[in-house]
Amino acid sequence: MADSERVLITGAASGLGAALADAWAARGARVLRTDRVEADGVRRLDITSDEDWAAALAEVESSWGGLDVLVNNAGVAGGGRLDVAELDEWQWIFDINLFGAVRGTRVFTPLFKRQRGGRIVNVASLAGLVHPAGMASYNAVKAAVVALTETTGHELASYGVTAHVVCPSYFRTALMDSVRGRDTALAGVMARLVQDAPLGADEIAAAVLEGLDRGDEVILPDPAARAAYGLKVSDRAAYDHVMRDQAKKLDGVAGE
Repeated sequence: MADSERVLITGAASGLGAALADAWAARGARVLRTDRVEADGVRRLDITSDEDWAAALAEVESSWGGLDVLVNNAGVAGGGRLDVAELDEWQWIFDINLFGAVRGTRVFTPLFKRQRGGRIVNVASLAGLVHPAGMASYNAVKAAVVALTETTGHELASYGVTAHVVCPSYFRTALMDSVRGRDTALAGVMARLVQDAPLGADEIAAAVLEGLDRGDEVILPDPAARAAYGLKVSDRAAYDHVMRDQAKKLDGVAGE
């Protein structure tokens, strides 16, 4: 990566977004940190707002004359078993986690095409590749982000633009502060997995930049993510057994 890279990161006020911003800044990059709520050093960008995206594009063009890396990182946590989660929960998580990335990609694609270069980095989740029970909406929306990223890479390759998707397993972050949903049993399980995770946001961010340095299109930044996806690819029967055993345990936690 060039030291003078121009980088825009959504959801950069805390968690992985803040860690990515710090990591790029430490390399000498110019970083525009954005988040839903404006704060010191953080510009307002509500990823569900077309007006905010248009303003971010205008600022990048006027201040920097272009952009090298767009990081669609902002997102929320959610999920719930099929007969517990309501449709409004599905709508909410798709509006933010998928259409936020769609809006950012659509707004900046014409700029990247004119530049004939750039990178789009979408932060998804291991849930986009590995689909545990109780998390249908989260799995589906993150799988959609994976598909969006692959399509973007194919469509923009001839313009010199690359697309990369980040799929971490659980790591210590404040993501659970955003969780919403009626399935409190699932929320409790997710909270414990986040709390007990061996890695934090800084370590995930470092692994993400290393993956980008290698040119990885799918970045699995932690050992747990690589092991889980590796099991699915190498031994589907064993993977299915693990996932279905997990489903039974979730029902047990819920008293069913």
